[in-house]
Amino acid sequence: MSTGLLVQYAVIGLVVLASALLTFRKLAPQLTNRWLAAVALQLDRPTHTAWQRALGRRLQPRQATGNCSDGCSTCGACGPRPPAAAHDVQPLEFRPRAR
Repeated sequence: MSTGLLVQYAVIGLVVLASALLTFRKLAPQLTNRWLAAVALQLDRPTHTAWQRALGRRLQPRQATGNCSDGCSTCGACGPRPPAAAHDVQPLEFRPRAR
């Protein structure tokens, strides 16, 4: 296997991994916040080096501010909104075929 092909596979692998992580973060934000908090706590210990502690502080997820724009869903008031044209929706009617 040539070096160029190996580099190509490595770049493609990194792109696929990054897109999978972003998709997972979008679909399961609470779970990934818990995972990030656990990793950040492990890295931000007094016995670790300065760069590990800085990485741990950087990985720490942002805390909910309590307003409706952060999407924390702790109060239940930020639930899904109905579609804008919900009043235009009409139920389906099934009629037997005319013979």
